[in-house]
Amino acid sequence: MQKDLADYRKSYEKSALMEDAIPENPMLLFQTWFDELETSKGVEEPNAMTVSTIGLDGFPKSRVVLLKKFSERGFVFYSNYESEKGKAIANNPHGCISFFWPNLERQVIIKGQVEKLPPQESDDYFNSRPEGSRLGAMVSDQSSVIPSRDFLEHKLAELEEEYKNKEIERPNHWGGYLVKPVSIEFWQGRPNRLHDRILYRLKGKADWKMERLAP
Repeated sequence: MQKDLADYRKSYEKSALMEDAIPENPMLLFQTWFDELETSKGVEEPNAMTVSTIGLDGFPKSRVVLLKKFSERGFVFYSNYESEKGKAIANNPHGCISFFWPNLERQVIIKGQVEKLPPQESDDYFNSRPEGSRLGAMVSDQSSVIPSRDFLEHKLAELEEEYKNKEIERPNHWGGYLVKPVSIEFWQGRPNRLHDRILYRLKGKADWKMERLAP
């Protein structure tokens, strides 16, 4: 089977990314871009991002998860600590997260150190989730082989009965991760494939160096 995609072409012309119009702190630029994305209403889940890790088998793997918070500290998402992703992070805490916002012709690529959130922060977020999502985190041994969909549904039904009128506590194997950025690249599509790429690299505790990269 073969399909030629050579004629899939688009000219990027919606915006520009110039050094004299952006802040020295990349988190401020990320905030601006995210606010513009929300205002544009062109993406169903603006907080969807790709998380890439190096697995125990030595291969990189990427998957889409949801960003749940960002601040000067970094970027937060939640997962099962015993999943393939969790084991990869435990073995190699260097990770990459990326965002693709096609309606604005933009990408953001973030490399950083990944660490677990303090238990209290994970508890607070877990308790804010709907009951079904909390039980779902308990039901799924994420990334493990299961016999069928019915197997999951049966486990969920059992837990719904067990926790009827009972507090659902966060399981120890589930919680948050913080990606502490060491570099953040902003990519803005431009005509003739001469895209704007601005890279911020962390030089000190809060000192960022800005550089332009060739497209």
